[in-house]
Amino acid sequence: MKKTLIITYYFPPAGGPGVQRWLKFVKYLPDFDIQPIVYIPENPSYPILDEDLVAEISPQAIILKRPIFEPYGLASLFSKNKTRKISAGIIPHERKQTRIDKFLLWIRGNFFIPDARVFWVKPSVAFLKKYIKENDIDTVITTGPPHSLHLIGMKLKKQLPIHWIADFRDPWTTIGYHEKLKLSDYAENEHRILERQVLNTADAIIVTSKSTKLEFRKKTNRPITVITNGYDVENVSKQTLDAKFSLAHIGSFLSERNPVILWQSLSDLVREVPGFAEHLELKLLGTVSRDILDTIHSYNLSDYVNYLGYVSHQEALIHQRKSQVLLLIEINSRNTISIIPGKLFEYMVTGRPIIAIGPRSSDFSEIIHDTNTGAFFDYSDKEALKKTILEYYQSFLEGELLVNAVGLDTYSRKKLTERLSELILKPTLNS
Repeated sequence: MKKTLIITYYFPPAGGPGVQRWLKFVKYLPDFDIQPIVYIPENPSYPILDEDLVAEISPQAIILKRPIFEPYGLASLFSKNKTRKISAGIIPHERKQTRIDKFLLWIRGNFFIPDARVFWVKPSVAFLKKYIKENDIDTVITTGPPHSLHLIGMKLKKQLPIHWIADFRDPWTTIGYHEKLKLSDYAENEHRILERQVLNTADAIIVTSKSTKLEFRKKTNRPITVITNGYDVENVSKQTLDAKFSLAHIGSFLSERNPVILWQSLSDLVREVPGFAEHLELKLLGTVSRDILDTIHSYNLSDYVNYLGYVSHQEALIHQRKSQVLLLIEINSRNTISIIPGKLFEYMVTGRPIIAIGPRSSDFSEIIHDTNTGAFFDYSDKEALKKTILEYYQSFLEGELLVNAVGLDTYSRKKLTERLSELILKPTLNS
């Protein structure tokens, strides 16, 4: 088998969406005659843990661990809760930021470039340089964020005759929270310099959306391949649908993802449609910002909220299949057009209709349309959204609420891993 070194920060027992992509790639790479060797931190500060995911790690994978120093431990002396949220990318709205919030964001943005895991770069290069030589490894893959891991790949590439693939699960300088880090001009410039160095040193680049490919194409002439996230064949038994007309949002519900048109539409329907209030349930699974809950309350919808908090990935899969409608919300910004939430692909195989809200021309709107798995709305489409919710509600009353998806095979984890394997086994392949 061809040995391939994968450098990642997020891996079980870490929970959350950032784990799934490479957990599943590692699961299926041996099927394509590739031996995955996964390098992860020994003592990471994961904001979310999901011990159940450990059982999903491929028994054929070799796991390497080395210690990491993270300043989040020191920052937690100021506020453990705030530090954990910032680590998870949950940044409070500007008008609600305390002095501690602003201080922690300023430190994070200007002292740790490109991110707070940068102290892992130097010791990792020293360790991996020796390991690569001793184990005859010629392919290295780094995945970010955190984008500091790409600096490990870049330094190894400059010192060893390796084929380096840089995988971007999210963009770098255009990701939603980047502009909220209170960056100085110097720090902003450093980010852009490092981004260009990585993009022009890697032998190949992988991105998760067409828009990110177009963005990076302006910065490098290196081959760029789009490999989206996907769905796996999950061991979930058939579920009985919720008795109520449940709309479920699964995952972190950040302040910037506050879909006011949704709350307005639901509030209108509660007042206008007989029986709607008795049937409505708004299920929230995962971390939900205070801003979201306050807005829901302002539209008199608090009585319909079922806030379940963070649940394991397995339990999330169950709720995806039990809920009547699945909500997918993205930040209303040009910078998020390229973001395709990983849970979209899990949603698509449930048979439950998706209501998606995001910026106009979002990449994931095309996927929803092409697979016939739901409806997409931008933040100005209130009347169309309200009409669709009412149509789904009528189908719910008639016991006929479902979707007939098409073309899902393209997004299976195994099929996507096959595309990755081609980049590994045929390094001259261009996108």
